[in-house]
Amino acid sequence: MPDKEQIIQLYKEMYTAMVNKDRAELERVHDDSFVLVHMTGMRQPKEVYISSIMDGTLNYYSAEHEDMQADVKGNNAVLIGKSKVTAAVFGGGKHTWRLQLRFQLVKKNSEWRFALASASTY
Repeated sequence: MPDKEQIIQLYKEMYTAMVNKDRAELERVHDDSFVLVHMTGMRQPKEVYISSIMDGTLNYYSAEHEDMQADVKGNNAVLIGKSKVTAAVFGGGKHTWRLQLRFQLVKKNSEWRFALASASTY
């Protein structure tokens, strides 16, 4: 499978794992260096982010993917994914957001992993 298709598939797998609270899959798709930068500017390293999903601080219910664009340069890539995401986060109510995530990815041992993500709306 070409790199761009692998990256788009990884994005879909990530959202499925978020909805299913699948810790093993979340660990697999995110590099150990992963950091999520929330819309508020708050930064969560990989373990804190995954723990927040597992303990219900971040609850994801569904994601409808609208657009995914990947740009690959060697063992690095950028993916911009736009999805309608239904979630309840940080004690707030359940809402649907038009969420854009801009990812930096790294390829290690022939496997793509998310290294950095910045969240915004679109």
